[in-house]
Amino acid sequence: MKVAYITDDVYLKHDTGTMHPESPQRLRAINRAIEPLRDSLILKSPISVSGRILEFVHPSEHIEMIKNVSAYGGSIDSDTVCSIDSYDAAIMAVGAGTVSLDGIRAGEFERAFCAVRPPGHHATPMQAMGFCLFNNIAIAARYAQSIGYKKVMIIDFDVHHGNGTQDTFYEDDSVFYFSSHQAYAYPGTGAESDKGSGKGEGYTSNFLMMPGSSDSELLDIYENNLPPCIDSFKPDIILVSAGYDLHESDPLAQLNVTTEGIRRIVRMILDSADVPFVFFLEGGYNVNALGENVKVTLKEMMVE
Repeated sequence: MKVAYITDDVYLKHDTGTMHPESPQRLRAINRAIEPLRDSLILKSPISVSGRILEFVHPSEHIEMIKNVSAYGGSIDSDTVCSIDSYDAAIMAVGAGTVSLDGIRAGEFERAFCAVRPPGHHATPMQAMGFCLFNNIAIAARYAQSIGYKKVMIIDFDVHHGNGTQDTFYEDDSVFYFSSHQAYAYPGTGAESDKGSGKGEGYTSNFLMMPGSSDSELLDIYENNLPPCIDSFKPDIILVSAGYDLHESDPLAQLNVTTEGIRRIVRMILDSADVPFVFFLEGGYNVNALGENVKVTLKEMMVE
């Protein structure tokens, strides 16, 4: 299976400060861990996207706000920090998605992993939050539709609910949002009663795990709840918010999921449909575990 790995050193320039958990060390650890796999991957560079692409999800006011805050290196909130290079990194985080989708569409590869910073799934159309400036995966979903993929499924296994992604597609029946996340954790959204509204009703599915949950609880969701959603929706492409903060070692969460558990859910996701897949890095804050977990993800992605 041809798999692209898309990253760039510009992501290291998104400087969140010395004590911030979403640090450049995360990406450095990933790049070290996946070094033995490099010869088997198709290495691609992202591009800087235009405002037109960002506006698939975010209004111009939001884009200008991120640009302005980055210009002087300010903070949007206590968690969400910009440096002078953050806007450039953020538009290239979005650009990793467009490069991956164009490459898949052209037949260059079948799957892609976007190792990006800043992450994206908490960014709502109007609000940067939770370390996220632009919603990388939501924009990728709209871009995928613009190049011919009509039905897009987003699977989010980050320990925190992707409130921004859910908000973007809550009234949309062309994008299915499926999330597993820890209950009672940031940002406090993603109730199991949230199913979508209007024509989007039934196209959002949230599955909560109690603090202390382990591999068995997580695997149950991906073995028993995911397949019926895929079978009924029949997506043309699947995008994955790959947040590795569900791991047992993570300092920002309280689950007991192992690296083997992560490998198995990635395998279940990949086996769930015969469609292209694009994974986007979201959370994961124990840097050594993060590197290993991305490595096992890529190994599974390379299996036919």
